[in-house]
Amino acid sequence: MPFTEEQAAAQVQDRLISIASTVHDYETQRLKTEQQVETIQKAHDKINQEGRITPYNQQKLMSLYMAGINDAAAEEETLRNMLTKIREIREICNERRLQVRSVGNRESFHRGAMMLMLQTSAQTLPLYVGKPNTKPPPLCGAIPPDPNYIAKHGDMVAAFVKKTESPTQEDNWMLAEVVLYNVLTKKYEVDDIDEEQQKCRFVLSRSRIVPLPLMRANPETDPDALFPPGTLVMALYPTTTCFYKAIVNQPPLSCLDDYEVVFEDNSCANGYSIPYNVAQRYVIEIKDLRKS
Repeated sequence: MPFTEEQAAAQVQDRLISIASTVHDYETQRLKTEQQVETIQKAHDKINQEGRITPYNQQKLMSLYMAGINDAAAEEETLRNMLTKIREIREICNERRLQVRSVGNRESFHRGAMMLMLQTSAQTLPLYVGKPNTKPPPLCGAIPPDPNYIAKHGDMVAAFVKKTESPTQEDNWMLAEVVLYNVLTKKYEVDDIDEEQQKCRFVLSRSRIVPLPLMRANPETDPDALFPPGTLVMALYPTTTCFYKAIVNQPPLSCLDDYEVVFEDNSCANGYSIPYNVAQRYVIEIKDLRKS
């Protein structure tokens, strides 16, 4: 929904106040959970000292464990509520940014600031935190989108621009932002994220668009949602806004890590560049259209 600048600021402020209050509630819940764990440990120590478990002790342990599970569930719910508020703040800020752009006030960044913005965008991409026995959704890490998925206005994508369309006179997979999708022509309008280029907007078919991940995958809980070593991918080359073929040397080892990749490079003796770190947001499935 449309926001004025004042309305957007007020909604963000409301959520920040809610998060601050919830942090205090969470600390209370965390201490309660820790105390419950200590009580369970003491009960186990007593049973070990006695060398046997009576029906009474068995029932007591069951009650303690159930209370501990309930406390942990309440703690988890509080954390998820805070994550929801943070996501809402991101959505409000992004919606306001898109509104400003829609009336012709396009942001202008020098290259250094733009690279920092892209890095920050990757670092703050939401981390998928699933519940037990649930699988990561499409566009989490390396998981591809559903076949009928349509990227929304403001989403970041990799867009294939032919040399006849590009100001660089080269075929390129460039980082772009979705302006709209025309359901009649089944084509996207996208803006080149690099404002230094002369032409910023392109009309492209769906086959020439690859949506970027909407969430980061956690290697510790969802390693299958990451590209394994040796996978041929497209990755954003450092200090540029273009994607090139690369091979994964090592996937992230923690939720804060990047991929380590080597890019195809004919100027190197072995045909590949030195290793580079590239964020999850900018490592995507290979889609070669140069021969099409």
